[in-house]
Amino acid sequence: MRMECKVTSFMEDLNSLKIENLQKWFNDDSKIWIPPAKEIQGGSRILALFRAIFRKYENIEWNASEIFDLGKGRFFYETVSVGHLKGKGSYRNNICTVVAFAENGKIKLLSDYFKDTTAF
Repeated sequence: MRMECKVTSFMEDLNSLKIENLQKWFNDDSKIWIPPAKEIQGGSRILALFRAIFRKYENIEWNASEIFDLGKGRFFYETVSVGHLKGKGSYRNNICTVVAFAENGKIKLLSDYFKDTTAF
């Protein structure tokens, strides 16, 4: 599988909102930083973060646009995130993400940058 396809596959698994689909992407060496949370490391901690994120929304979907190959398994892509926060109404945000894949296909590092942080 081409590395760029890994970004697309990861985003498909993320949009499933099923933790079991995300498990294959992370291991003990994986790090993720999704504000407002601090950077965390380890597959089980990352999956717990995604569970918490999913619980905050009635529904949410991420639509990734252009994917830029930065070399050495690193990518940059833009995403529009839309959904409904529980008890708070509609949510929309623009996100830029840097992701790095290890040779084994696991995510080594994923870091999000949000346009609007007031929703958090």
